Amino acid sequence: MNKFQEMQAFVAVVDNGSFVKAADALKMSKAAISRQVADLEQRLGIRLLNRTTRRLSLTGEGQLFHARCTDLLNGLEEAESELSLRSGEPSGHLRVSAPVTFGIAHLASLWGNFLQQHPKVSMEVTLSDRAVDLVEDGFDLAVRISRAPHPTFIARKLATTKMVLCASPAYLQRHGTPACPQDIGAHNVISYTYWSSKDDWELVDPNGKVDIVKTRPRLHTNSGDTCVASALQDQGIVMQPDFLVHDALREGKLIRLLPDYRTVELGVYAVYASRRQLPLKLRHLIDFLVDAFERPVWEAIDD
Repeated sequence: MNKFQEMQAFVAVVDNGSFVKAADALKMSKAAISRQVADLEQRLGIRLLNRTTRRLSLTGEGQLFHARCTDLLNGLEEAESELSLRSGEPSGHLRVSAPVTFGIAHLASLWGNFLQQHPKVSMEVTLSDRAVDLVEDGFDLAVRISRAPHPTFIARKLATTKMVLCASPAYLQRHGTPACPQDIGAHNVISYTYWSSKDDWELVDPNGKVDIVKTRPRLHTNSGDTCVASALQDQGIVMQPDFLVHDALREGKLIRLLPDYRTVELGVYAVYASRRQLPLKLRHLIDFLVDAFERPVWEAIDD
């Protein structure tokens, strides 16, 4: 039996959590997968997997061997991809998911350039603030903004964005400017529904002490654009990412509050299901996005 096929079957079983799912992933029969893993263990003279009726687990030797096999298989795929990049031309259809506000403000103008560079590629771009399931929903790539990408998927960091605490000059003139984080609790607040900490805002002082501010929102919304529009209408304080408020800050329409305090920092990631057999069209798209966000426009804001 081919050693490469044995390693591929073994890694697929571990990564997918069962022989049945590994068979589906490799488009082989369960019997063939079981036979290849058994042949591998017999040839090595070592048990790699502990099997029960309910679950599989790696032995100590299996953990070590799985890590080495994964490195070898990934190295082979990367070598093949490099050759394809030199000789091939990307083609086919790409399905991409992205957050609504970020997708409109910072991605919409990019897609035409990408398609112009790759005339044999077509795209479907879906904007939603829901975290889609790449596999279940059939997306090739998702752009996500979070503290850390989900460990289930592969993520390539495109940029960094910081949350900015701000309000309009007219609002501050009427209600006063917060001097410390706890002052925010007495102010009108416009809150983003999908914020992971809900109505508790986290600020870190110059000494590294974390302040958790319990806000009392006057407006909840699932739209960052609505948050900013309300702030521009002098309705209260918002904490929104710099990629969304950078123009208003530069123009003086919004004022940054408590600049000595650090806020949450998020990553902008290109997320995809697997490094394995990465299509040429997807590899080109990922590289295109990395280049596009090498110098994000919002990073020019003075800290």
